[in-house]
Amino acid sequence: MPGQKSKNEFSYLAVDILPLIVVFITVLYCYRDCSFSSRDWVALSVIIILWCLVEYFGKHRYARLTPKWQKRFVRHLKVYVSLIVIEAFVFFCLPGEPVIFWKQIIALTFGVFALDFFINFLLIDRINREVLSPKHVIVAGTGNKAKIVEDEVLTSHNPGYLLKGFINCNNQDTCMIESQKVLGNLDNINMFLQSNPVDEIVIALPDDEKKNIQKVLSVADYHGIRVKYVLDYHELFGNHYKITRFGQMDTVNIREMPCDGKYAIFFKNCFDKVFASIALLFLLPVFLVIALLIKLESRGPVFYCPVRIGKGGKPFKLFKFRSMRTNDDAATGTQSTCENDPRITRLGRILRKYSIDELPQFINVLFGSMSVVGPRPHRKFLNRQLQENVYHYMLRHYVKPGITGWAQINGWRGPTDTEEQRRQRTLHDLWYIENWTFKLDMKIILLTIFSSKVHKSAF
Repeated sequence: MPGQKSKNEFSYLAVDILPLIVVFITVLYCYRDCSFSSRDWVALSVIIILWCLVEYFGKHRYARLTPKWQKRFVRHLKVYVSLIVIEAFVFFCLPGEPVIFWKQIIALTFGVFALDFFINFLLIDRINREVLSPKHVIVAGTGNKAKIVEDEVLTSHNPGYLLKGFINCNNQDTCMIESQKVLGNLDNINMFLQSNPVDEIVIALPDDEKKNIQKVLSVADYHGIRVKYVLDYHELFGNHYKITRFGQMDTVNIREMPCDGKYAIFFKNCFDKVFASIALLFLLPVFLVIALLIKLESRGPVFYCPVRIGKGGKPFKLFKFRSMRTNDDAATGTQSTCENDPRITRLGRILRKYSIDELPQFINVLFGSMSVVGPRPHRKFLNRQLQENVYHYMLRHYVKPGITGWAQINGWRGPTDTEEQRRQRTLHDLWYIENWTFKLDMKIILLTIFSSKVHKSAF
């Protein structure tokens, strides 16, 4: 799986850096009489950065244990030639006296190679062989749940599981498993377990078959076999759910989204604050010029702050540059902007066409009521209208509203007069929430700046 692969790549990279640091310090300790300078630490930092780049682009770790031992050894050897070049470049290109000399470079290279060889080829390989040795598994059940388990094992290509067969627990007519894969029923499964090694029994029976579930548990306990019970809520809750603990009980978080994780929330919030701070700092001169032009063109405040509905249905004041001579009431206004609206000023027409009037919303991002990327916030009356007419519309409020979003870069901004406009905007917003990644946020930000679709229907 992609997520698991990236974790493995990161762990192997970390395993490489550790020997590099340990051997570097040891070599300097031996050749420098325990004295270290700031230049030594600069050299180490530069080597680590360059080494990470070599590791990343070389990808010599990423095949894990599948290649033959000799091929892995040759791969390591080739990469360590690049390590010698990196060390020589860093040590002799730093200003001042050389940090280290050729004999230390040779000692460092062979020291890292030896320690890394021990960790990767002897220690980690042995641990992986012991921990990742395949488990022999049988599945109790031959119905829909059992078929899902079979498909999961076959499609995931997980070498940790060897599926030996299935137990027919209720002689059901609707058997979803091929007959040659059925080992027998509960009455004769003891005979199979006595003569075949089985590490785990997966119970894939309907929840109402408590009697058969208890029988499987008794058989497993008699033979000392581990048991897993399959909870299948897909038909009831769809794809987005997560099983968690509530005190001493197992519970199901329904509609668990990718952006609900604590790390996702932390990184998205950090990015929002940093991005908004930088944007406001660089835009400050532009803001001052726009504020002056607004005041010169028409009477009224620089900002228009309508009340919008945010995360969890909570109202907040949204900052915008005023683009009209007269505006609806900020809290209870219901009049939507139309094409060639006479209330829009000449400057306001330009600000609205290129979404410049939305830039003060970085203040909202800094205050925490908005995010850089997310569903656009609506007024209270429009929110209620869409809630009543568009299926699942209120799920948009699971996340903070954004300055820009997936709907906007796909051309679904502006009016919500037709059913298609309302439905498409909601569908795009829900797709974003269900498929959120940091990479997707970066894509939306770039397309907001460079895509022509963003300014479609802007007036």
